Amino acid sequence: MNELAGTVLVVEDEVAMRKFLRATLSGLGMDVIEVGTRADAARAAATESPNLLLLDLGLPDGDGVDLVRSLREWCQIPIIVISARGREADKVIALDAGADDYLTKPFGVGELMARIRVALRHARAAGAGPADPVVEVGPIRIDEARHEVTVAGEVIHLTPIEFKLLARLAHHAGKVLTHRQLLRDVWGPRAADQTHYLRVHMAALRRKLERDPARPHWLVTEPGVGYRLREA
Repeated sequence: MNELAGTVLVVEDEVAMRKFLRATLSGLGMDVIEVGTRADAARAAATESPNLLLLDLGLPDGDGVDLVRSLREWCQIPIIVISARGREADKVIALDAGADDYLTKPFGVGELMARIRVALRHARAAGAGPADPVVEVGPIRIDEARHEVTVAGEVIHLTPIEFKLLARLAHHAGKVLTHRQLLRDVWGPRAADQTHYLRVHMAALRRKLERDPARPHWLVTEPGVGYRLREA
């Protein structure tokens, strides 16, 4: 099965970028719908049922972040932001609003395709039924039913918080989760600003899971934004 099969809605007001994305994506077998405004994007998302949305934030009739928030009120279409805004604050705002990933212009085609494959894979897994209680990412195996983690077959003892944090990252492997998302999901809404909680527990997880905790391979920091569990 072609991992990139499906329809992608490109929301971009720059004509040259739209042409580039259309040529790239259609050449890989995807059906492409192009729009240049927030209003047209909302309409196309509702009527065309795309499998993925590629979104520029600077639209002539409003900010793309507001479109993300409005779409998240009624649908879970994967949204990858593609924007010239490279500040950490812009990435955090878009991801917290509900975007699945954020790619800063200029970008390479290979990286774009990798991000698209991850987003589509997650969407298909979410629609396939209940989550598998066993998640494997590289040598890391998480058995949620037994509350057990192994690395290359060796049982690793985690605290309840460490286990919950790792499981959350594993269910979204390859996707960056913001500090606020992780704090809210693991500790609750009152801890949304307590970023030191994450630093302490991520350091502990790296000591237990990584071959070289000082240079982690699996538990990746997205500076100023959050963390990502690298896909195998």
